[in-house]
Formats: sequence, structure tokens, C-alpha cells
Amino acid sequence: MSALPSIAIGCDHAGFRYKELLREGLSARGHRVADFGTFSATRCDYPDFVRPAAEAVARGECELGIVLGGSGNGEAMVANKVHGIRCAVCWNVNSAELCKQHNNANVISLGERMFPESELFAIVDAWLTSVYEGGRHQPRLDKVDAM
Repeated sequence: MSALPSIAIGCDHAGFRYKELLREGLSARGHRVADFGTFSATRCDYPDFVRPAAEAVARGECELGIVLGGSGNGEAMVANKVHGIRCAVCWNVNSAELCKQHNNANVISLGERMFPESELFAIVDAWLTSVYEGGRHQPRLDKVDAM
């Protein structure tokens, strides 16, 4: 993975505000951000935007992905339907670190209604900078990836 991974992002209306903050902030830091929408706060269906973002990661067009909604749960469910995606719902720094260290999550799902805006970049940065530990975790991931 390059020093600054490319990131696919997708959301529904309930995650739109945080998606916009991430798109702007990550781009300003030098990440290539592929935005799969939605492009407004108008009510919409999250699978229409989350699936293409997850598929871009699975195809290798982007190295990582971030999907967003109100709670992040439905978005994670959709992303995890895509073979090759390991998406974790993250709600704080610790959950973001552990999902990379133990599960090598290549996509995270964030719930805009679950934590304050002031924690958004701390959570994303924790995930981006954490390193997969491998070792005892790898046999479990092999089983997940074989499903």
C-alpha cells in the first residue's frame, strides 16, 4: 500500500455531512478520494452508493473504503456482501484501531448519529495508521475470506 492510500467513499443522506468533511479533508491531505455519492442530503437508499464504493475496493481501484450512514450498520452489511471486503462499524478510536490490527478491515463504516463530529478524523486516522498484526489473526481471516 502506498504512503497515502486511495479511498472510496459512499453514503446515504444520513451520512452525507460527514462524507463531505472526509472527502474534503482526506483530499487536502493528499489522498485520492473516489466519491460514489450520495451528493446531497436528500433521502436515498444506502445500497445504491455503498455497494459501488465497496466494489471499487474489491476490484483494487481504491485501496481502502469508508461508508457512512446514520448508524453505519446497514452500510456495513451491504459492504460485507461484496467478496473481498472486510468492513467494520467503528464508533471510536479503539474500535478503529482494533478492526485494522485484528481484522485487517479494508473498509470502515461510520454512523454520523453515533459520535460527534469532533471525533471523526481521530477515528479515521486511527484506522488509517493502524497496522494489521497478522499472526494468530490470519487463520481467522483466511476462513472469512474463503466464505
